[in-house]
Order: sequence, then structure tokens, then C-alpha cells
Amino acid sequence: MQCLKPEPELTTTNVVTINVGGENFQTTKQTLTQAGPNSLLSQLAETTSDRFVDRDPVYFSLLLSLLRTGALPSKVKDFDLRDLIEESRYYGLESLLTNSLTNPSQLDAFALQKSSILPLNGRDSPSAVATTPFGSLHVSHGSKITSFDWSLTRKSTILTQFPAVDSLLAISPDTAAAGATDFSGLQILDLQNGSVKQTLNWENATRSGSTVQAIGSSGEFLFTSFESSRRNSNSIMVYDLNTLNPVTEIGHNEIFGADIDSAIPATKLRWVSRYGLVMASGSHSGLSGVSGNIRFWDIRSGNVVFELKEKTDCFSDICVSDNLNAVFKVGVNSGEVFYTDFRSLSSVNGNSNPWICLGDKRKIINGKKEGFGCKIESHGNQVFCSKGGDIELWSEVVMGSAKTTNSSEDQSMKRDFKKNMMGRVKDMGGSRITNLAFGGNKMFVTRKDQQVIEIWQGSARGF
Repeated sequence: MQCLKPEPELTTTNVVTINVGGENFQTTKQTLTQAGPNSLLSQLAETTSDRFVDRDPVYFSLLLSLLRTGALPSKVKDFDLRDLIEESRYYGLESLLTNSLTNPSQLDAFALQKSSILPLNGRDSPSAVATTPFGSLHVSHGSKITSFDWSLTRKSTILTQFPAVDSLLAISPDTAAAGATDFSGLQILDLQNGSVKQTLNWENATRSGSTVQAIGSSGEFLFTSFESSRRNSNSIMVYDLNTLNPVTEIGHNEIFGADIDSAIPATKLRWVSRYGLVMASGSHSGLSGVSGNIRFWDIRSGNVVFELKEKTDCFSDICVSDNLNAVFKVGVNSGEVFYTDFRSLSSVNGNSNPWICLGDKRKIINGKKEGFGCKIESHGNQVFCSKGGDIELWSEVVMGSAKTTNSSEDQSMKRDFKKNMMGRVKDMGGSRITNLAFGGNKMFVTRKDQQVIEIWQGSARGF
């Protein structure tokens, strides 16, 4: 005869009764300790004195549900978010609330739709957007930077020294790196009081000023692409992200004569965590069309590991997806999306073309620049590409089981990507999209000549 193990019983010493605003709530010590050791509720779990809290019991019931289940109840959408945040701060639960409402894992690309807009002060349209993983948002417009907290309910604006901010990177919710193509130096800004904490400059051979062309980061390093004010040299500086001390310099070019490749500074920097490399891309428009290069740098050795030279249908924009192990571009002539499997880059030589077109190949040679101004970004397992006022969503279709092959080229050829148009019918069209960014469980979109930021999110439970 099988003996069943009895369920553990709740002892009277484990059950806690808390009076909140005249209403009694019963829970367990284990539930209250989920709030963290420094929270008010953990302290109440251990006290033997009267447990009375002079706060709103209705909001407490929502936060207690969060502790019990890890999620807020569906009725939370009927309450004011700002009030809920204030209550969570009182109990020391804001980090749990943030994780519940803006967790990046909750972003459902196929469910995203335009839900609201955030207005900006002044007449300038957004030039750059920077986000933190849990949804804090910084937007540069003209010489100003406007910041929103993770809940997007608190807003502050600072005035910078730049005529216009062209590059922006969020280092923390209260700190950002900013630069401009016509103003010397990379500035580390305190966004709470608008002060410059530090200015980083690149000492070039001509001792002229150094303007910022792009900013990127990893968990450890800050990357900055500089170009001399005389436009005769460029470089990528690597700084320690915590101390901001210089670590190394890569891609230093002194330009002589008509050396076009050396004259192109990196205008986009992205960290490829899967391989520990920095992607640096830049392009140049001349009489013969648009040409560019994409280099993947090993910052430890200072060497280029992979390089792609772009001449036929050069990229209008480019991104790397760690999850998909691939590089994506949108062609400036065709406006079509291309990809190359990262594993195939080791076999690329100067004359080979590794790109696989996901759209109409006939547009590659039309020279109409249908992709001018298009943006492409990856997030999770999807790639997002703007075309005018619309957004395409590209996802990989996992085919049936296939025999494993050691050929990287065979693997890349078998990959299949499908396109979906994003949003509802009323979300489509409009002015040309100028920025795509992701923070928390939201996508942020800006458009040409519009002084607002669009918030795209799914219809998940909550606000």
C-alpha cells in the first residue's frame, strides 16, 4: 500500500495578518519575503508587534497579488499607474513592478500595435532614440534630450551644448552618452540635472577637433566612432564603461589622396555578443553610386576578423541578430531586405557576394534608391525593417528536420524567412520612419517632421 506524503500545513506562526488602511489581509511569511530583505513587507513578516500600515488597501491587494503569483491581476488596468508606482515605492516593490510590466521577454512581435504617443516640447523632430532594457527612454530633438522613466509617466528635458544631437546611447536611466557630427567630443550627461559629467575626445594627428559619428556599447565597454574636424582621419575608441578610461583604439585611418575606403568613418556600431566582436559599418555616396564597408573587429587583438565591401546595392542600414546568427541589411537601391549567415563570413573573399535577397532580386540594379532612409533593427528572433511609413516584420520559418551538414553555405541556403506587415490598417502609412528602438516590452517609433514618439506594444495584461 503506497503511503502518501502529507502536504505541509500552515502553522499559526507562518500566517501573517496585516491591517492596511483598516482592512485585514492574511498571507504567509514566505510571500512577504518575496519583496526582498530591505522592503517594508519583509520587516513586517518578522515583527511580532501590531502590523498596521496606513495606506490604501485597494492598491495593497494588487501588490500582494504580484508577490503571490509574480503577475498583476487583470483588473489592474482600471487603476492609475502613477498611483500604483507610488504605492510600490512605499513598500519597496518598484523593481518587482517594473519586471512585471516591462519585462523584455513579454514583447510579442506579432501582437505589436501603436497604442499611444509621447509628445515632445518644441518644434524639432527626434534625431536619435536610446532605451534601457526595462523601458526607460531618452530622445534627442534639436539641442534637447527628453527622458521618460520606465513607466513613461514621468518626463524631463535638458538642454545640451550641441546644436543638434546626432548620436545617443543610454548608459543608465539617468546617464547617457551623446555626440554630434558638427560638434567636438563625446559628452557623458547627467540627465537629472542636465550637467556634463565628462567629455571624451580623440587625439588625432592633426590635433583638430573630433566629432562623433556613432556610439555603441557592450556590458563592459563603450565604443565611439570619431572623425577629425578636417575629415582627414577617423578612428574607433574603446572605453571602459564603468571608469570611462580608454582601453584601446581600433580602425585608425589617416586619409591620403583618393583612398575612399579609409575615408569612410563608422556610422553604426553594434556589439555581437555571440562572437565577442564589434560591428562597424559606414557608407559613402559618390558619382558612381553608394559604396561602403562592414567590418567585424576583435578589440583584444585590434584586428578585423570579417569584412564585407559593399558596391552593388550597398546597405541603407544594417543590423546583426545574435539570436538568428545572421547579418541583415536593406539595400539602398532596391529597398529589399538581405541576409547572410554569420557562419558563412569566414569564406567571403573580396569578389564574393554573401548576401541572399529576401525580396525581389530584380530591383538590385534599378538604381532608384528605393531603400534610401529605410531602417532595419533586430530584436529577439525577429527583424524589423521600415519602408517609408510602414514596418515589415521578418521571421525565420523553421523547416522540417534536415540532415546536418558541415557546410556553412548549405546551412545558410536552407534558411527561410517570411514577411508580415506590422500593425493594424490604421497604423500603416504616414510619414517616413526615422528611428526604431526597443525597450522593455515596447517598440518606439519616430517619424519625419513629427514631434512625438509612438509607443507600440501588445495587448498583454496590465496597462
